[in-house]
Amino acid sequence: MTVIETRLATDAPARAAFPTRRLVAACVLGAYLIFQALPVYWIVRMSLMTPGNVMGRSDFLPVEPTFDNYRTIFTDPTWYMSFLNQLAYVCLNTAISLAVALPAAYAFSRYRFLGDKHVFFWLFSNRMAPPAVFLLPFFQLYSAVGLFDTPWAVALAHTLFVVPLAVWILEGFMSGIPREIDETALIDGYSLPRFFVTIFMPLIASGIGVTAFFCFMFSWIELLLARTLTSVDARPLVATMTRTASSSGMDWGLLAAAGVLTILPGVAVIWFVRNYIAKGFALGRV
Repeated sequence: MTVIETRLATDAPARAAFPTRRLVAACVLGAYLIFQALPVYWIVRMSLMTPGNVMGRSDFLPVEPTFDNYRTIFTDPTWYMSFLNQLAYVCLNTAISLAVALPAAYAFSRYRFLGDKHVFFWLFSNRMAPPAVFLLPFFQLYSAVGLFDTPWAVALAHTLFVVPLAVWILEGFMSGIPREIDETALIDGYSLPRFFVTIFMPLIASGIGVTAFFCFMFSWIELLLARTLTSVDARPLVATMTRTASSSGMDWGLLAAAGVLTILPGVAVIWFVRNYIAKGFALGRV
């Protein structure tokens, strides 16, 4: 028997086992995906049913499907204004957090000053505290200055937790950019603001995308501050969802429809920054 024939005979069991391993891996991955997707499907199913059918039937497919729950949300000002209020303060928080975190992260990345490491740690330590710790100070402060029950109140409150995380992520991306680029641009006559906007920010576009994603997600899903710092005019959707109880009980179909709508903005953000997220997880501090 030649050497090639011997090698083929030796590798035959491994080649035979390779499709089996791939099949097992595919089955495990498929089971995991089904496990993750099942709650999403179930809430979509509930949103297409009446409250009586939601509680009385456990069929896998929707029973007597209807879009009345979605119609109620898009025609009732209480519901659709809550959705717009939440979207408003989330966008405000994301814009403010990025505007503050970009120059701050650049300073931590490029300059050394007295107490820089301590300041950096102090910023991030705010993220370690639960939102309930700052609930009463925020409530009294915003009530005193007239910001209570406005999107600005929730947006500014969220920056206390989002900005440190944004600075931490962006500083990791910026530290990976060689300092020679900064020096070359200054020699070529670029001012610091012009260099930062036209040259430096495009180099860390993936980091900005990842940071924007985390800022948006934290502000979108946070409930405690959003519910406490608003009352009527700026009430977010997550707060309205907790007030669906009536004398006839919980309107589960309406609550499920609102839950589906809260998922869609997150899916849209992930879709638009999906390429940046992939690069960010490979290169940054996430």
